[in-house]
Amino acid sequence: MRLKSILITTAILFAGFANSFGQDGYNVKVKINGLKDSLVYLANYYGEKQYLKDSSKADISGNVVFKGSEKLPGGIYMIVLPGKKYFELIIDKEQHFSVETDTLEYVKNMKVKNSNENTIFYDYLQFINAKSKEIEPLRAEYESVKQDKEKADKVKARMTTIDSAVVNYKNNLEAKNPDFILTKVFNATEEVKMPEMPKKADGTIDSLYQFYYYKQHYFDNIDLTDDRLLYTPVLHPKLEQYFKKLTLQMPDSVNKEADFVISKLKHGSEMFKYVVWWLTNTYETSNIMGMDAVFVHMAKKYYTKELAFWADEAQLYKIQDRAKVLEPILLGKKVKNLVLTDTLDRPRALYDMKAKYTVLYFWDPDCGHCQKITPKINDLYNEMKSKGVDVYAVCVEVEIDKWKKFIKEKDLKFTNVADPQLHNNFRHEFDLTTTPQIFLLDENKVIIAKRIEVETLHEILTKKFQETGMK
Repeated sequence: MRLKSILITTAILFAGFANSFGQDGYNVKVKINGLKDSLVYLANYYGEKQYLKDSSKADISGNVVFKGSEKLPGGIYMIVLPGKKYFELIIDKEQHFSVETDTLEYVKNMKVKNSNENTIFYDYLQFINAKSKEIEPLRAEYESVKQDKEKADKVKARMTTIDSAVVNYKNNLEAKNPDFILTKVFNATEEVKMPEMPKKADGTIDSLYQFYYYKQHYFDNIDLTDDRLLYTPVLHPKLEQYFKKLTLQMPDSVNKEADFVISKLKHGSEMFKYVVWWLTNTYETSNIMGMDAVFVHMAKKYYTKELAFWADEAQLYKIQDRAKVLEPILLGKKVKNLVLTDTLDRPRALYDMKAKYTVLYFWDPDCGHCQKITPKINDLYNEMKSKGVDVYAVCVEVEIDKWKKFIKEKDLKFTNVADPQLHNNFRHEFDLTTTPQIFLLDENKVIIAKRIEVETLHEILTKKFQETGMK
């Protein structure tokens, strides 16, 4: 096994992490036979990543001690060895214990002292490993005899016996230890049990019913009130699947599901903090056009002093301010009117553009990418102006001579405007951190698309014309 990654956490997500737990402290002694004079790490899962928590150097006999004055949050931890090899431990209620193993087979040779939780954990792992070794040759045998039904059935029966033993072991473990973190993990990974699906008039299965039933019961076995699941590798993939595979990637749909999931969480919990942070961050940085509307929704509804307990006033202000910038330029919003001056120093208003579609184009004649894109915008304009497409091109810089020279050299016939006196605040209002930026507006100056490549712009307009029967 290999460790995926070990990263340093961001300040906002982990603000207050060290002070969120009791002061009993932890003391985990590890002996790894066959290892000496090597740096060993204690790491923890958190959401989708793994993070370093502690480090210690093994002595000549392979002894390592991890200890701290503050109790660790309950979850599944990793002892990370040179070469990024690792084995896992349960750290929850029992935080003063010792384990011993070797570099040959971590699980098989694991010995535990003073930790009933890890005794149960490793008894389970050793049982599973033993059963895996039993069933492996049977799978090979089945492949060799599967054409002979009688022989194949006998092999399958032996495999079923082993599978049943594993299920029974797991069920007994869960029944005896209902609050054990491993039980919560088992439950979270259990798939939704589907009832018999209703059939349509033609006798086929109603797949939509199946989908909606699955989605409705998706969280039945996942205890979203148990923060310990954050410190395991199982929770984040569940969130990813729900929001990115089971939810239509449209802002209204994601917002609805976000509110639904968050309603299941305890305010003030680590789970609440993580889910709110993850949704906000995921959709602020999404590559899907329009998903910044989810960020705005999350920022306005959950990043308040009462709810976002992990963020200080400066962080809250920054997030709320960004939401205020983005909200007026979301898809479906009518942009504010711009009145800038053309090359003859005449005022030209965006709202005066009477075209069916207006390309609002922000660019800089010194920008290398703009120098390549602007002629393509010109080509698109020349191709589609007769169909009702116009361009309102805004130069974001104030070097007027360079701007006029580029317009003349490239023979740009569309509306070119600038703000040489810096009277306008459009750079902030349209969130222009880079150039070029393309917004496509309808006849009412409502945003249809934004931050797109010129090729995508061409595709959208072509499709629009095809839908209206215009070639």
